[in-house]
Amino acid sequence: MKNTFLFAAIVILTCGFALGQAQYQVLYNFCSQPNCADGAFAGGRPVLDGAGNLYGFTSEGGTQNNGGTVFELAPNSNGTWSETTLYSFCSSSDACPTGSTPAGLVVDSVGNLYGTTTFGGQSSCADSPGCGVVFELSPPSIQGAPWTYAVLYNFCTIETGKVCEDGSDPTGPPVLDASGNLYGATAGGGQNNSGTVYKLSRAGSGWTEAVLYSFCYPYGDCPSGGFPENGLTFDEFGNLYGTTAGGGNPGGEYGGGTLYKLSPGSVGWTETVVYAFAAPKVNSYNILGPVTLDAAGNVYSTVTTRYTQSLSDGAVGRLGTDGAVKAFFFDAIDGKAPLTGVIVDASRRMLYGTTVTGFFGPGNVFEIDKFGNETVLYTFCQQSGCSDGDLPGGLVEDKLGNLYGTTLNGGNQGEGYGVVFEVTP
Repeated sequence: MKNTFLFAAIVILTCGFALGQAQYQVLYNFCSQPNCADGAFAGGRPVLDGAGNLYGFTSEGGTQNNGGTVFELAPNSNGTWSETTLYSFCSSSDACPTGSTPAGLVVDSVGNLYGTTTFGGQSSCADSPGCGVVFELSPPSIQGAPWTYAVLYNFCTIETGKVCEDGSDPTGPPVLDASGNLYGATAGGGQNNSGTVYKLSRAGSGWTEAVLYSFCYPYGDCPSGGFPENGLTFDEFGNLYGTTAGGGNPGGEYGGGTLYKLSPGSVGWTETVVYAFAAPKVNSYNILGPVTLDAAGNVYSTVTTRYTQSLSDGAVGRLGTDGAVKAFFFDAIDGKAPLTGVIVDASRRMLYGTTVTGFFGPGNVFEIDKFGNETVLYTFCQQSGCSDGDLPGGLVEDKLGNLYGTTLNGGNQGEGYGVVFEVTP
């Protein structure tokens, strides 16, 4: 399916496609420890600290009844990597005041990790044992000692008539500003129970939460969008960008979602829809990836339409600073269904990202150059039993241009519980 209303990638868009000669290696196989104490089913986009250590999360496994983990991979001098499980979450099916099922991470300049969980916490919402938390993991002062875990905020602390006014079910990682404040989005709660953008600020020994914006209910008249997806991205002027799963279609039944901007002002934050996606066909919806900006202020993301039992080919998009929209459309041979956005390599003038399926197998790592030509750097499940990984998440790039990511499945541990991988373009 070619969705001509999408917005797009790079300057000139063609359907050029080639197979690259990138180097690929698996750095770690999850469930390498008994009972998957080291985690299982990695997801999201990993993060790197200044020393080159890699951090990420798994949605299951760990030592607290299968609630997921936060892990660290540290490079060794001989080229191998060592894995450490920094924290294990408890199960979302249990009362879990410390949070369950991590949803994203960010690292600050001194090595503290901040993240969200979709479930758990001390509040309850929609008959679920916990509406999610924001947490901090702090490294020890003595190398090898345990990291310190703390819940910074429990969502649905402010509840009126079964509506979580302060938000519920956070989506994606938080983002930090220069002052150390945290910003993020929730899929539920807010004035219309359709999601929020929130801010967490330090207050004495604790943190306070403020709702910056509440989204509208995306059925009917909802031009501003509803049900935000993923985390947020800052531009150089302090504006926040994100995407919603629905809305953006005034007077319409649902709408195809929005790319939105929140701008700070003297009386609060103002939301602007910078692009509204057309509504897909009946019994389908758009899956929008996280937003990335380049140094010039151009905005990038990905979009894939989910039908009842299938995914469209999808596209990578760019919205230029001049308002021009262009797109690179996948055709299932060069990949299909990009779900996790892209990263921008300014020095190489490349975009890098992943798809989850395609003609050659269950997902790939791709690059798109400044002319809109795509190269497949690696296709997953080439090795027996998908021991090289299957269904990749988002990517992160180190200072040398190496790409790192995780897969949900695959690996050499039994049924395949996911891997951490490296690609050198």
